[in-house]
Amino acid sequence: MKSFKTVQTVAAIGAAASVAACASETSDEGVVARVGPYRLMVDQAVELLVDQENLAAEARVVESLAELWIDYTLLAEAASRDTMFSQLDLEPLVMQQVDQSMVFQLRDSVIQVDTFITPDELRTRYEAEAPAVELRARHIMLQPPLQASPAQRDSVRGLLVGLRERILGGESFEALAGQFSQDPGSAANGGDLGFFGRGDMVAPFEEAALALEPGEVSDVVETPMGLHLIRLDDRRVRGFEEVAVQYRRQVQGRMVQEAESVFVAGLTERAAPQITEGAIEILRETAANPGARLAGRAERRALIEWEGGSVTVGDARQMLQLESPQLRGQVAEGSDEEIEAFLENLARRDLLVSAAAAEGLRPGRDSVDVLVDDARRQLREATRALGLLDLDQAPGEDLEVAIERAVEGALSDILSGASRVVPLGIVGFQLREGRSIAVNGAAVGQVIVDIAEIRTARELSPVEGVAVDSAVSGRDGGEGR
Repeated sequence: MKSFKTVQTVAAIGAAASVAACASETSDEGVVARVGPYRLMVDQAVELLVDQENLAAEARVVESLAELWIDYTLLAEAASRDTMFSQLDLEPLVMQQVDQSMVFQLRDSVIQVDTFITPDELRTRYEAEAPAVELRARHIMLQPPLQASPAQRDSVRGLLVGLRERILGGESFEALAGQFSQDPGSAANGGDLGFFGRGDMVAPFEEAALALEPGEVSDVVETPMGLHLIRLDDRRVRGFEEVAVQYRRQVQGRMVQEAESVFVAGLTERAAPQITEGAIEILRETAANPGARLAGRAERRALIEWEGGSVTVGDARQMLQLESPQLRGQVAEGSDEEIEAFLENLARRDLLVSAAAAEGLRPGRDSVDVLVDDARRQLREATRALGLLDLDQAPGEDLEVAIERAVEGALSDILSGASRVVPLGIVGFQLREGRSIAVNGAAVGQVIVDIAEIRTARELSPVEGVAVDSAVSGRDGGEGR
């Protein structure tokens, strides 16, 4: 979704933190997260986050901080032992790319479609669809916590309803977007998303924006990115001659997609995949904890099966490890119907890969090995870019201290915008196997309290100090906390 791509990184950006090694410390008091001999302390998390005004003082930010700190500490430790990461199994990551490539080749070699369309036919379609409408809109977006309870989601929705009432009462949409919106890509600009066309936004957002007249504010709209208020600012339509070339490509692309859909439907109909009993709840549990170790029998249990194939718990677990935390959260919280659709999609993917293999499109072992080596090289270079590969260890200095400093530097650079987040995905899950890891909920709460107090104090001059209680009370009420 245009302008929302930055939303996908906000949790990771908010995950920047410092790292501390306290091997002799046995108490978790004041410890936000720990892994092995390393500790992330409350005061360190507060110090690193308190100046990041674009990141709200809330649990999801601090928890993301802790998770990235854990990943990078383990990555630095692994790099100190083996700079080539030869002990990591990167083949699952590579095979995901191989499977996608096989499906693309299958489409090109097997799915044939006539995409010829005359200029008159193209104009007729254009006039019927009016696809070149462009909208300019602003939005205020709030994100419920991952795995939010119904009460938490209702609370976020209620905050947006309250903001809508304030806007309709005459308050500035732009000012409220700057104060409350959790889309960093637009909040600083009063929620402005610029002009966008059909297909640029996810469907619920696009449909809501299309239904508005300029100046109107939507009700609360839910998308995979969060909950939104939308105000339409402008609407314009480009003429057919201006967009004919681009529109022809869009129409031809849809014709190919329709042919692909028919092909996939044929594969699925012949295979008739069946979801097994208990699969929905098992998948929810797997998505909620994809790093859990499973016995061989449990990993081999089929979630959806057909003659000659199946998707097992192990298959789903590996796929979820390759996906984003947002997708895992959506699966863990999904309805029965959504999880059934998810399983059916996994079955279709496997059926397509099998069809591609039957056409001789699977690459040889040598080609896969080359891709694995390249993935290992990319991981090494990413680790070097983070400053976690070539540790600056002083003579006589403990390795743990050098790792602390390197991780702190990497995460500080991410917070300042000097470098980008490197998500570890399945590598992170492998690094965590067999390690003692914990995130302390009480300490997370303390970080939130400390950050809120410091930020509030900064906003008040000495003369205003007498109004602390009323100012904090008013802000708490305004932010729904």
